[in-house]
Amino acid sequence: MKKLTFVCYPRCTTCQKAQKWLMEKGIAIDVRDIKKNNPTEAELRKWHQLSGLPLKRLFNTSGLKYKELGLKDKLPAMSEDEQYKLLSTDGMLVKRPILVGDDVVLVGFKENEWLAVE
Repeated sequence: MKKLTFVCYPRCTTCQKAQKWLMEKGIAIDVRDIKKNNPTEAELRKWHQLSGLPLKRLFNTSGLKYKELGLKDKLPAMSEDEQYKLLSTDGMLVKRPILVGDDVVLVGFKENEWLAVE
């Protein structure tokens, strides 16, 4: 298996837990700080497609920025293009951690889902 990219925010406890879990499993990862290197619109489109999740699941709905921008009420009226564009402006809007492989993208840390990458 090729090396996976682990997109995270180092101060996030869920990201820390996920990274520790990956290390314990001996899974090789490249770590990418989502705040310093936020995903591009093209990456987000690709990740969304590979994840099979609804686009709303790519948003960090518990984040301060999400609440500050009032996105709970605004998202339903936004087009997919507008949502991708918005997500690409600030890594803190994006749900994390994200584990990216050639043919798999896992969003948020759910151990039972992540077992598939072992």
